[in-house]
Amino acid sequence: MISIQMIHLEHPLYPQEQELRNKILLRPIGMPDHAWEMHDAKSWHFVATEDKTVVGCVVLNPLNENNTKAQLMQMAVETNQQGKGIGKLLVNELIAFAKANNIQEIVCHARENAAPFYTRLGFQIYDDPFIEVGMKHYHMKIILAN
Repeated sequence: MISIQMIHLEHPLYPQEQELRNKILLRPIGMPDHAWEMHDAKSWHFVATEDKTVVGCVVLNPLNENNTKAQLMQMAVETNQQGKGIGKLLVNELIAFAKANNIQEIVCHARENAAPFYTRLGFQIYDDPFIEVGMKHYHMKIILAN
């Protein structure tokens, strides 16, 4: 059974989250491990676990002082667990957290192959596509304010 929880950097599952992000997101594109952890201390971390093992994760990074805008980052699901709805569970939990904490807008840089996933969850593409870490990405956002 999959469970979703929010963790902090001192949580015993954080090293598993780091390893998953490195394995799924960074190593396949030749980026060094831990290359995107500069925002980790100020961000909210959500992990999906099965039998005490992290199988998915996503990070929500605040973008302004009053925490009304944040960026969804570092979304990763274990390769053998993809397509089972874990990403959707993670993003739904992140959105519920954002709404409960008066975050009004969530943005993300979606890899081209991930854009349809975010669109199904209510995100919209804005602005022109761009290249990040050598791959085509889209600026995407979801407005949560009433």
